[in-house]
Amino acid sequence: MGGLQKKKYERGSATNYITRNKARKKLQLSLADFRRLCILKGIYPHEPKHKKKVNKGSTAPRTFYLLKDIRFLLHEPIVRKFREYKVFVRKLRKAYGKAEWTGVERLRDNKPGYKLDHIIKERYPTFVDALRDIDDALSMCFLFSTFARTGKCHVQTITLCRRLSVEWMNYIIASRSLKKVFLSIKGIYYQAEVLGQVITWLVPYQFAHDHPTDVDYRVMATFTEMYTTLLGFVNFRLYQTLNLVYPPKLDSKAESELKAEHEADYAMDSESYLEKLSALSASLARVVATAEEEENQMDQFPTEGEDQENLEAREKEQKEQEAHKRLFEGLKFFLNREVPRESLAFILRCFGAEVSWDQSLCIGGTYDVTDESITHQIVDRPNMDKQYINRYYIQPQWVFDTVNAKMLLPVEDYFIGVTLPPHLSPFVEEKDGDYVPPEKLKLMALQRGEKPGQDDEEDDDDDDDDDEEEEEEEDDDDGDDDELTEERNLKKMENQRAQGKTLAVKVTPGKVRPWETGSVGNRVRLEQEEKAEEKRLAIMMMKKKEKYLYDKIMFGKKRTVREANKLTAKRKAHEDASKAEKKAKKQ
Repeated sequence: MGGLQKKKYERGSATNYITRNKARKKLQLSLADFRRLCILKGIYPHEPKHKKKVNKGSTAPRTFYLLKDIRFLLHEPIVRKFREYKVFVRKLRKAYGKAEWTGVERLRDNKPGYKLDHIIKERYPTFVDALRDIDDALSMCFLFSTFARTGKCHVQTITLCRRLSVEWMNYIIASRSLKKVFLSIKGIYYQAEVLGQVITWLVPYQFAHDHPTDVDYRVMATFTEMYTTLLGFVNFRLYQTLNLVYPPKLDSKAESELKAEHEADYAMDSESYLEKLSALSASLARVVATAEEEENQMDQFPTEGEDQENLEAREKEQKEQEAHKRLFEGLKFFLNREVPRESLAFILRCFGAEVSWDQSLCIGGTYDVTDESITHQIVDRPNMDKQYINRYYIQPQWVFDTVNAKMLLPVEDYFIGVTLPPHLSPFVEEKDGDYVPPEKLKLMALQRGEKPGQDDEEDDDDDDDDDEEEEEEEDDDDGDDDELTEERNLKKMENQRAQGKTLAVKVTPGKVRPWETGSVGNRVRLEQEEKAEEKRLAIMMMKKKEKYLYDKIMFGKKRTVREANKLTAKRKAHEDASKAEKKAKKQ
């Protein structure tokens, strides 16, 4: 009969969770510091399965954390640093109040700080783990690097983000890792393959913008604090893999060229050095020259369970990738002042091109517009007053589309003043039954090496007329041939009768169509019928649940096909209407 009485809410799931207020009091931290600590350590609230039981019978909305996570935070060294900073702020306020200026200076000199290195090592035990999680860090650093220095966030944070993002871009250029680019409403999406990991990040456009008022910048700044530490580690390791000097330095030859050109532009070298690096026009210095390493080629060995065909396919894919990396090699580009300089310079350098711009626009221009070896000039205006005959004047979209197509696209579609083709996303892969835009079909034909037909309206109309005539002739051919042969035979017989000759009767064997024979046609048709019958029987024998799921899947497939057909019909109607309109204008 004896024993301890069981108390309510003191066992089971109720003991696994703790409310936010209790956790905060346990750690002796303010709400802002608690939030920062949770962001840095990667600890998030959890929704209990039995919320009423955990909340001791109450249904009031509360934030719950796992108790083991909060106990884990008790031993965190940063908590002590937060407390030290709180004491520092209290002492500084007191010194200001008493006007003890020597005390203020002394306190400022001994301001407590902390590092997040141990947290990064805890959260990412291997380098590959850090690379897999670098997407958000890159997007956030590129976003903060575009912020105006208005006081919304620390200037040091903006400068650090800019430095790290420039380092990352220089690494991508040096390693030729870029794969895809897409211009969206949000910004420019880039995708690169770094040490076997596919990394996608977003870079906002360089527009002047006001900071939105409904964003909590303190939370974003805390995330950025962690992301900058992570990106610093990653950049250092990546530069080591390519044998590059870190922090990055310009190649001595490139640096001397830039210094000679811009000697009078800047008063201090320290001011211009980050500008020279962020220009992305010069190569980086290496620890040791690696000319011999670049010449050597990797031997190909089949992996376990890989046959000769797979090995050849892998080799072919590697050759295509190498060709893609050298897409713009041997080409010289000049960027006009109205085009987005940084993104174009970054992409062109990633694929081996030489790039320059007007020296008054930005530091780092290596040659002038008058250079006769320039092959392409990128312009974003309706016309140009002075044009050189030995270069192409193209719109910026050609660069982005060419990178995604993995081949040099025809420049005629991107000349100045020409209506540009749609900018297709390289991240979309159409499945069977999906709508494929005609521009994508044309691009696929170009990639296969085929020459798609001319888009001139007159040619199309003529072709359509010719096709219709040919189809009518082909339809009539079968019947006409038989009639002609009968008429010829009759004429022959009449001539022979008139001359009094004996009529020689000839029997010609008739042509049998393939499906009328008992061999190939019937076999194929029988096989198709058997497969259809098997499928019908399998559907009939399905269980009720399976049949319901099957019907849902088939309905979805039919719907996608129906929508694709609708879009195709819509596109055709639009094209027919535009052709008719142009015809009417010509007449």
